[in-house]
Amino acid sequence: MPAPIEHIKRKHEILEKALSIFVEEGYENVTFQKIANHCEITRTTLYIYFKNKHDIFLWSLKQLTSQIENDLMEILNDKTLSAEKAIRCVLETIIDRCQANRKLFIVLLPYLSQIKREGVDTVAGIRRRTIKFRHIMVHIIIKGIKNGEFKNQNVRNTNEILYGIIESAIFKIAIMNEKDIIKTKDVANLAIDNILS
Repeated sequence: MPAPIEHIKRKHEILEKALSIFVEEGYENVTFQKIANHCEITRTTLYIYFKNKHDIFLWSLKQLTSQIENDLMEILNDKTLSAEKAIRCVLETIIDRCQANRKLFIVLLPYLSQIKREGVDTVAGIRRRTIKFRHIMVHIIIKGIKNGEFKNQNVRNTNEILYGIIESAIFKIAIMNEKDIIKTKDVANLAIDNILS
């Protein structure tokens, strides 16, 4: 039996190669066999790691959201950061991670369209994957209001505005193929400037 590290390494290699074929051919056109061929392994070997192509794509999403969650928890737990600095770091980190994983987002829209046609509630799935991000931002906004860094304002609306900037960044990266995210970061910083006391 292969060592756990080799198993994890192989799984990551499969995810990387599968993502590249999803980008090249589109989610709908990729089959489990094509992924196995692209990874230069048998279908049987691929089944050791994943149940189907849907499972592979979900693992890619989980990998990205887990990375972002870990980054954001580090920011949240850093007691040396003010609420202002923390919220700026959170937005910048999410935008940077989205940019770094642009291939995944390019495939995400067709994937969501296909599973929506199959009757899957895509909104609920997206909310499940992003709820922790939203909670972290709410926590920081509340901290900023309590310690006087932020204006006393509706926390939910403030969170929606900031989260809307993230959604806009994803749209620009995935649909508009925008490679320069400086403008998006400038908008995020302007929004934060407007909530400061």
